[in-house]
Amino acid sequence: MTQLSILYNAHLITQDKKYPKATALAILGEKIIEVGDTQQLLEKYHFSPFKVEGIDLKGKTVLPGLTDAHLHLQHYSLSLHKVNCETDTKEMCLTRVAERTKDLPAGEWILGHGWNQNQWQSGFGDATDLDHVAPHHPVYLTAKSLHAAWANSLALQKAGIHNHTPDPPGGSIVRRSDGSPSGILLESAMQLVEECIPPPSLHQLKQAIRTAQASLLQIGITCIHDFDGKECFTALQELHQDGLLTLRVIKNLPAELMEEAIALGLRSGFGDDRLRLGSLKFFADGALGPRTAAMFEPYLGEPNNCGNLLLDSETLTERGRQAIQNGWSLAVHAIGDRANHEVLNAFQNLRRLERDEFPSTPPKLRHRIEHVQVIHPRDRHRLAELDLIASMQPFHAISDMEMAERYWGQQRNRYAYAWRTQLDHGTVLAFGSDAPVELPNPFWGLHAAVTRQRADGSPSEQGWIPEEKLTLTEALRAYTLGAAYAAGMENRLGKLSPAYYADLIVLDHDPFEVSPEELKDLLPLATMINGQWAWSMQNAGI
Repeated sequence: MTQLSILYNAHLITQDKKYPKATALAILGEKIIEVGDTQQLLEKYHFSPFKVEGIDLKGKTVLPGLTDAHLHLQHYSLSLHKVNCETDTKEMCLTRVAERTKDLPAGEWILGHGWNQNQWQSGFGDATDLDHVAPHHPVYLTAKSLHAAWANSLALQKAGIHNHTPDPPGGSIVRRSDGSPSGILLESAMQLVEECIPPPSLHQLKQAIRTAQASLLQIGITCIHDFDGKECFTALQELHQDGLLTLRVIKNLPAELMEEAIALGLRSGFGDDRLRLGSLKFFADGALGPRTAAMFEPYLGEPNNCGNLLLDSETLTERGRQAIQNGWSLAVHAIGDRANHEVLNAFQNLRRLERDEFPSTPPKLRHRIEHVQVIHPRDRHRLAELDLIASMQPFHAISDMEMAERYWGQQRNRYAYAWRTQLDHGTVLAFGSDAPVELPNPFWGLHAAVTRQRADGSPSEQGWIPEEKLTLTEALRAYTLGAAYAAGMENRLGKLSPAYYADLIVLDHDPFEVSPEELKDLLPLATMINGQWAWSMQNAGI
């Protein structure tokens, strides 16, 4: 018999304008059927033909489930088992690598993630540094940005990288003064080593994803928009088939798979409400950390470096034409102001093509720009005009602010991580973490969006570029309704309302009643997906 559950004596923040707050909701199967007053709902369903379960929440706060709208699930899942390289010094990172050698037989790969040379007084590492601590293991450590890597000599040797190895298109092998490879690889050059690393088996990847899924449920995430490749998609399909996929996943595919996807007849939105296809992911530039984000003007102190433009507007228009003609929306990584400008020009062309040449495609495909980290003042209104989604990550702002000040400078930073500017122009915001670039805790993201401060209150009481702060209501919407809109599921996800899925989280404290500084410390007591408790804290009483 289908169960009818009633959550009552609750403080419901519904995000439904018709009924913004309530004290009870009724759930039949997977969906909410009614939201209202505790006494009203208990009396109404007392004689229900269904088996009724009443859950007294004793005043606890209930929010819609939160979505991470930009996460690399395979990378994040595997990173939980890698050396943590996010350290204050290079020496500390090397110590952690040395410790890992004790656990692995000689010849096995040591993998790590999270270093940021901008946080190290000594700057970039060298292959010889890793050789000293791990002479018998190939070592490959990805940077926090995922746009650079640090390898030792054995790893370089296995990849066939030597003095005369040419830089691959879209990447570079950083070299010493004598022309020998230093061990630092930027952008596409990373693939030279990655192709030599034995991939995890499908079983290993599935197990890693299950571990990551459990950790995401504990921080209140009920849906993710994944940006990893086909191996991750295969693992997700098998988990779903086996009934082990609890999270909702919007699976975006790399642009390199466009021909295969089109040949198979796949389109954006294919799948079900647990696992469905999102967009094709393109890269227009690199990242701020390795100074490869494409800029109009050079990086401060680097007069010859304007970053790497990987796609100009003409190329993206041509590739996008094929995508939209076959029912695919685009998600384009753009960080620098020039990259965003080129992407906006391309989307202007693509919107015209949708209107004039491909009227049979879905109207207003949910195209998105990923990151939008710094935008030229002349372009700040264009995402809204083109009905583009700004898929942004609030924690990037407080993580990157010192680098942004050092390499972009105050004038350009006025429209860096400019959430308020985009929202005021009418752009839909969808917030995420970019994990494992940042940790995926959405309450840290809410704190960053509202305060633009780090956990210690830096850089000031007002926060960094305080003009771009959001209210908690606005930030929460970006983690719920905005992300649901980006997925094309705004009619069934993102709020607590009849006919919407019963995806929700329970909190001990109302986030609207705590101070902004305390937002980062909130954690759910329980997480529900599809009307079923997916996780609950021990002794939560749920």
